[in-house]
Amino acid sequence: MSRYDLTMASFGGVIGSGWLFGAMYSAQYAGPAATLSWIIGGILIFILALPFTEMVSAIPEAGGINRYPQLSHGGLVSSGVSWANWIAYAMTAPIEAEAVTQYAAGYIPALYSNGVLTPFGLVVAALLVLVFFIINYYGVKLFARVNTTVTTIKVIIPSITMVVLLIAGLTGGGGKNFSDAAAGGFMPFGMHGVLVAISIGGILFAYTGFRQSLDLAAEGKNPKHDVPRAIITVILSAIVIYTLLQVAFIVALSQPDLVKGWAHVSFSSPFAQLASALNLGVLAALLYGDAVLSPGGTGLVYTATTARVLYAIPKNGYGPKGLLKLNTRGVPKNGMLVALVVGLLALLPFPSWGAMVGILSSAAAFTFSMGGISLGGLRKVAPDLPRPFSLGNHARWVGPAAFGIGALLLFWSGWPLVPQVLGVVAVGLIIYLFYRRVNNLPARDLKAGVWMIAFMAFEALMSFLGSFGSGNKNIIPFPFDTIIVFLGAIAIYYWGVASSYRTQALDDYLAGIDVDYSELSSG
Repeated sequence: MSRYDLTMASFGGVIGSGWLFGAMYSAQYAGPAATLSWIIGGILIFILALPFTEMVSAIPEAGGINRYPQLSHGGLVSSGVSWANWIAYAMTAPIEAEAVTQYAAGYIPALYSNGVLTPFGLVVAALLVLVFFIINYYGVKLFARVNTTVTTIKVIIPSITMVVLLIAGLTGGGGKNFSDAAAGGFMPFGMHGVLVAISIGGILFAYTGFRQSLDLAAEGKNPKHDVPRAIITVILSAIVIYTLLQVAFIVALSQPDLVKGWAHVSFSSPFAQLASALNLGVLAALLYGDAVLSPGGTGLVYTATTARVLYAIPKNGYGPKGLLKLNTRGVPKNGMLVALVVGLLALLPFPSWGAMVGILSSAAAFTFSMGGISLGGLRKVAPDLPRPFSLGNHARWVGPAAFGIGALLLFWSGWPLVPQVLGVVAVGLIIYLFYRRVNNLPARDLKAGVWMIAFMAFEALMSFLGSFGSGNKNIIPFPFDTIIVFLGAIAIYYWGVASSYRTQALDDYLAGIDVDYSELSSG
């Protein structure tokens, strides 16, 4: 893959359903200040991504998000990251299916009602998840060939939308929506709302699509240079695109849309319905078409990568060997079947895009937070490792800052989302402990991962005591809870880096050895 192909792969992850719904849901949490949420969130994600730009330039492996903790700390840390990452991937196909179905409610109202998909809508979304599965099982190569072209179109349409709606909205006097006193002014929910919008309003979910080029690093022509540039290009471009889309959404709203306040601004097909209300019929038709292309394309890509992420778990030594089975086309067939079942089940407790995006974003925040510690760990245990794209002395602050930011993004998701996500991670750790004995995995990995268990307990406790979420106690009010979480995360960062060691996995990689730990049975 060329640099353009890798860049388009990440753009394909960023420009999915997030652009169709992110502006509306973030506005529900932050009002017009959602524009700040996109800017702040983009900057935080940029810092969060920086450790991966250096690590991928040194070690351009497929599925780097899972692999770097394995190389720097061993299996216990890697297992927690892997399972959380897999859940985030497994829920992406169903959330994209929900996006297609929810947008289709603009012309098939029976699909969506009272903020959730109807039973009919859930059946349609389930059928779409099944279609994603079938195409990937039998014909993923065809889609892969056209992905760059499809993604290019997906970038053009949001750009056209923001320009047209900005002009139409501002011409119609929509600029006053930014300061409408009746609706609460520019920041109706304060800075607290701005931060909540970043974590569970679709912003974190949209930006984290940059990881696609990381997953495909091993397929690049020159990944050590191209992937870091692709990540930086995509995130910086996405900040501009999404911020302007948010502005366009706000100015395109009419006064009747704001009568009940920002928290009650609700559309099944946000941009398409606004375009229709502004008599922009051609744009509305284009958006309804793109509502199939953008999330549908992303759903197809993630269906493929979800099975491959799951495939790597038993290869690392802590999962059932049956997940390693491939069909005649080289597709991990059992992994795809597991992903299909999990995706279908995820539709039941999360019957709308907004409901599912919160837990998916929280899982992503946990996995990305580990990049900073892996960066520090690899610099400690492999200082001479060639790094074509190096952060230099900036790594001294980027590492702890990235881990602290990841901790905040997870914390801002609030109670009960935080313990739900950490519960998923805990399942991964329990599975690892079982397979540790079966496959003779290194005992030192346990000591190297104690800090992560402490971090999980700290996050769960603070989410219960803090001010974010619906079931919290608010014993520690905002902003003190946020300050404590960040400072606590910094302390845990240095503990985590000190726990890193020269793992056998790192030595094997440097020696060019591809070890399948599922074959190293104690038998």
